[in-house]
Amino acid sequence: MTKTALILRHVAFEDLGSFAPVLTDAGYDLQGIDAGIDPLPDPLAADLVVVLGGPIGVNEGAAYPCMDQERDWLAVRLAHDRPTLGLCLGAQLMAAALGARVAPLPAKEIGFSPLTLTEAGRAGPLKHLADVPVLHWHGEAFEIPQGADLLASTPACATQAFARGRTLLGLQCHPEAGTLPDFERWLIGHSTELAQAGIAPKALRQDARAHGPALRTAGQAMLKQWLRELDG
Repeated sequence: MTKTALILRHVAFEDLGSFAPVLTDAGYDLQGIDAGIDPLPDPLAADLVVVLGGPIGVNEGAAYPCMDQERDWLAVRLAHDRPTLGLCLGAQLMAAALGARVAPLPAKEIGFSPLTLTEAGRAGPLKHLADVPVLHWHGEAFEIPQGADLLASTPACATQAFARGRTLLGLQCHPEAGTLPDFERWLIGHSTELAQAGIAPKALRQDARAHGPALRTAGQAMLKQWLRELDG
């Protein structure tokens, strides 16, 4: 029987990336909705929810009401331990829905760098990301929710990933992205942010060329294992 995966997008170019074929191969029917535009469905209905990244912040509910709406919607789903994967902003929304604080970092973390995995991280699906430069693109970070395990960190961000049981996984980084030519959409879409941060698109493009293929392989392997463990 076909399973449903609800994909919550915030901007079109931050999509499922290399995760899309893994989900379809695993038998999921992908159903996309756009934050702030499409109504949020029953939070418990989908077999899997994937909340993607975006340039706005969890704490900007006054300016972007969809942030508060998504957080409260996720709180219902997470309270029932329904399978949920959050990427960057998606992970921050999950953490906030679980009662954890999300706050700005001293400096934005943009670029490719490897994760340092905790013991819990090495024991689970994130082991596939060991020693692989992963794409980072964020200015805020979550605290680890109560009852969840810290899985990874970087020098710029101590809380890169968390899991609560087998069903809830939040990743501050982007293991689904960074492969050319699709990565060019990120560089164009975030051009103003890159200019403000003094980061050259050329350097990021070169890093995507160098690290993107390995990241695609590692990210897909990580997701495959997580999905297998959901069924187990």
